[in-house]
Amino acid sequence: MIMPVNLSKSNLLNIAIQKLQQTPTNKFQDNKRKTAVNTSIFYINDYHGNILNLERTITASNAFDSFVPDLPADKLKLSSGDIMLGEDENSNTIAVTAQNIMGITASAMGNHEYDMTKDIVKLIPKMNYKLLACNVTLNPENPLSKKIEKSYIQEVNGNKYGIIGITPIDLFSRIKYGEIFKEIKVDNIENTIKDVQRETDKLKSKGINKIILLSHAGYEYDKKIAVETDGIDIILGGHSHNLLENIKNGENLFTSKSGEPVVITQAGRDGKNFGVLNAGFDLKGVLTTVQNNVENTRKFKRNPIARYMTERILGKAKVVGVINSAPPPLTNDLTEPSGHADFITDCMRYELGSDIAIFGAATIRGYFESGKIDTRSIESISPFKNRIAIIKYTQKDIIDALKVCAKSLTNPNNKPGILHVSGLKYTLSKNGELKSACIIDKNGVETPIDINNPDNTKTYRTAIIDYFAKGYDGFTSLNKYNEAEIIYDFDVSKCIEDYIKNQKGPIDIKDDGRIQITD
Repeated sequence: MIMPVNLSKSNLLNIAIQKLQQTPTNKFQDNKRKTAVNTSIFYINDYHGNILNLERTITASNAFDSFVPDLPADKLKLSSGDIMLGEDENSNTIAVTAQNIMGITASAMGNHEYDMTKDIVKLIPKMNYKLLACNVTLNPENPLSKKIEKSYIQEVNGNKYGIIGITPIDLFSRIKYGEIFKEIKVDNIENTIKDVQRETDKLKSKGINKIILLSHAGYEYDKKIAVETDGIDIILGGHSHNLLENIKNGENLFTSKSGEPVVITQAGRDGKNFGVLNAGFDLKGVLTTVQNNVENTRKFKRNPIARYMTERILGKAKVVGVINSAPPPLTNDLTEPSGHADFITDCMRYELGSDIAIFGAATIRGYFESGKIDTRSIESISPFKNRIAIIKYTQKDIIDALKVCAKSLTNPNNKPGILHVSGLKYTLSKNGELKSACIIDKNGVETPIDINNPDNTKTYRTAIIDYFAKGYDGFTSLNKYNEAEIIYDFDVSKCIEDYIKNQKGPIDIKDDGRIQITD
């Protein structure tokens, strides 16, 4: 029987690996099927370049390494992708180095692993881990073609594990530089299932009967893969940002085509959590026991060595001011109004002198906390490094964009997320409809917009990041980047830093009700 473990706080260096309970969460064995191999997997997904949480996770990873369970267990460390983010080489160097320090042996190719375009060639030699994707075809001239593998075999304590990877099926709707990657072909879900089965059969033909899929396809696709393939035991997932805790039949425990158990994991987004999956296999490589532990990274201190590494690359963080109070983190970052986002858009509008400001929920990956705030904390709130532009949008452009974001309340996985605004006020219904909207001028005067007949001639100077100004995530009405009045060479972090520096005292951040969601 495998001894389950849990990562939690301790008075000793704030870390410890402790027993969670004496029996696993789920047992699959009967009298004829005894556990032969115990496995403990430290897994991460969708950190999106969050440097502070990477530093905390290194501390947790070290604790995982040092823990000795009552029964011997093979230890694996794997990633389901999107640990990197954006085109900034320094930030991505930190993400790569952090995975090296943790001892990650393989990662799925997430959509953000494609962000760096040509400069990825500088990072590939620094990766001590494999990049996996069996459902993608690349032009041989693409530098990633020599790095990405379909699968590989990892041996631990004489036991062999087959590790397979898949890249997002919706890759070209999720990357900023789609035009550059026209030479990449990603299979649809039906062919991806065939790809996964082909790699599984290949591994099984070599005598490998414990097989793990690193998937950056998303939860709904992972469920489909689990029940429509044969031979996959564990799917370590990502991309859809689900938080799958414990083991629940029909939620993250399924049955394969041959009737064997398949477990799916996913630890949310932005490095807020990581996981430890404990599993027992019989001699035939069939799961006999399983337990899934998800832990919050904020329970762990930032690793001092990693922190030093970060400062060597990015420089030391500088305190810019004090936050007196701020709302708690959101439950659903994509669909909830946010005082944190209100403050961000107000900083953009104030510092750039625009009529309005727009910032998508999908590009906010952190939050403000009371106390001293420094440049590193600010950068972690939206680490994409998207440039800001000033563009004139008509009322119709804005209303069309708000109608797109309204559908996030009913769309699968709440994509693309609502639009946070300054100089605007709007109401959505829970069934995904825009109910009302109005412009708020710099004197606080509100002017309603006829959402059924918006003016196509009235324009507003709008501060917006380049991602949305290029029409990504379905915001086609905002696709006017080539018409920008100004394109700044900085991102939203500078607006926030400058605004905070200019305040005479501590700042109170709150939701002022500019976005309402009603029945």
